[in-house]
Amino acid sequence: MTNVPFSIRMDKSIKERLRREAKLMNRSETYFANMAIEKELNARELKRKAIDEAIACAGQGNFISSEAMGAWVDSWGSDNELSPPELDIKYNK
Repeated sequence: MTNVPFSIRMDKSIKERLRREAKLMNRSETYFANMAIEKELNARELKRKAIDEAIACAGQGNFISSEAMGAWVDSWGSDNELSPPELDIKYNK
């Protein structure tokens, strides 16, 4: 992988936390900054992909009812957490 220089400004307290963590883990501050940026970019890309897939699915007339979605969300953190709901509404265009 080719590395290129990149400069950012950050809050002094974040810089200190970064320095402290890098020292504890015997890694460079740059290593942790790169890892954090990569993690954030990966999460954003996954979210964007999920949204694009949901829009495409909706464009085909496929939806999850609010009842099914609500039951799933209400189960979060319970002893009987449900699996994500299946598509249960189909509109023909």
